[in-house]
Amino acid sequence: MSRGTLRTMVRPAQTARSERTREALRRAAVVRFLAQGVEDTSAEQIAADAGVSLRTFYRHFTSKHDLLFADYDAGLHWFRSALAARAPSESIIESVQSAIMASPYDDWAVTQIASMRAQELDAGRIVRHIRQVEADFAEAVEEHLAGADPPAPGTGERMRITVTARCIAAAVFGAMEVWMLGEDRSLPELDRLCRHALELLRGGIDE
Repeated sequence: MSRGTLRTMVRPAQTARSERTREALRRAAVVRFLAQGVEDTSAEQIAADAGVSLRTFYRHFTSKHDLLFADYDAGLHWFRSALAARAPSESIIESVQSAIMASPYDDWAVTQIASMRAQELDAGRIVRHIRQVEADFAEAVEEHLAGADPPAPGTGERMRITVTARCIAAAVFGAMEVWMLGEDRSLPELDRLCRHALELLRGGIDE
């Protein structure tokens, strides 16, 4: 067996282990932030709660403030997994909607983290991170649409897939922004807003 083949076999396990570590750190940070606030929480405490070293913490995050985006990052991870499980024959609108609501949201915790994020970070940093998550969301949708045999870059079909994915991402994140700014931050309301936003696109996306 060649060294290159061995690396290819090992990488998925390393990636899975890395994601488990990041998820443990996200969970530990959210618990600490909600219990004692951001100011009184240290990277050392988060690492200890997650069962990893401080050095491991800094391999994954540059500071504790990065973990104020844990809700977005964890939600994207869950969305990718849920979307991959949907049948290729299903409407992309239905697949995306089902994948969004498959994520184990805690609406109270999400609201609290959003409030802390607004207090601790400047608006520019928040917007930049959300835009990056939106781009990653669009990428996940594009990969799902492209399937196992994606059309070549530069073709009309590839452009259709890319535009569709980005429109869906814009609609979903627009709905999430309305949800976060509204008075009703329940999961049924998030579901309603996402469905409404995606329905606005359906006529121009579904054949």
